[in-house]
Amino acid sequence: MRRLGAYLRLMRPVNCLMMSFAVLVGAALVRENGENVAVLTLIYGFVTGFTLTAASMAINDYYDREIDAVNEPNRPIPSGLVMPKAALIFALGLTAIGFAAAYLTNAFCLLTAIIAWIIFVGYTTAGKRSGLPGNFLVSLCVAIPFIYGSIAVTSIVELNVFLFACMAFLSNTGREITKGIVDVVGDKEHSVKTVAVRLGEKYATVVAVIFYLAAAALSPIPWFLNLVSIWFVPFVVVTDVGLAVSSIALLKDCSRENARRVKKTVLVWFTFGLLAFVVGTMR
Repeated sequence: MRRLGAYLRLMRPVNCLMMSFAVLVGAALVRENGENVAVLTLIYGFVTGFTLTAASMAINDYYDREIDAVNEPNRPIPSGLVMPKAALIFALGLTAIGFAAAYLTNAFCLLTAIIAWIIFVGYTTAGKRSGLPGNFLVSLCVAIPFIYGSIAVTSIVELNVFLFACMAFLSNTGREITKGIVDVVGDKEHSVKTVAVRLGEKYATVVAVIFYLAAAALSPIPWFLNLVSIWFVPFVVVTDVGLAVSSIALLKDCSRENARRVKKTVLVWFTFGLLAFVVGTMR
């Protein structure tokens, strides 16, 4: 039973559920063009998001096993409950299930799933220490599930989903750079080349704010293009005002403590942005 629990922890179920939910949200954003979508399509999408995320988590723990042996000795691999080779085999099995579910959806989903898996693995194996390129990879991991949901329903990336994915990419990149300010001391010790480590906290603050405001600048476009209903407006206004307030707060005080507060607060604005697009599909 302990071993079974260890494999479950290896998967990071919460992360898997979040990615799966993002796929369903991507499908919901295009529901007007896919009212007769089979429930099975949504199930396949959920399975793909869940298993590929779980596979990337297992691969991540495999590559971090030596570091975890010092910092997190109770994790499944360093604790001895899961052998490194077994973790890789487990990850390959999860990957096969994810690709199979994508194949059963459509060819474009399979292609998207393969690209997403490459990005996931690229980050967990090499991208972590690269700084800004690693931030971009994380943000792609956040944006792709929404795109996948659109492709599962319509076989194309609908414009409103693309715009939301762009906003998610930009705002999450800002958050990752902010996170680099919080973790600057530890990142220096482990040679992680974040913007904060390479150029300092003040410069990193400016770069993070640019990404936050770029995300906010995209938000009026869905409304002007008549891609969303009036219900979109109040939620996106909260998002934009929130990102602006957080940006000002970060510019005024780029300390680790304040960056940590901003990093957490920005998640709230993300949620409102997500609600804006979901509620905006209601006519």
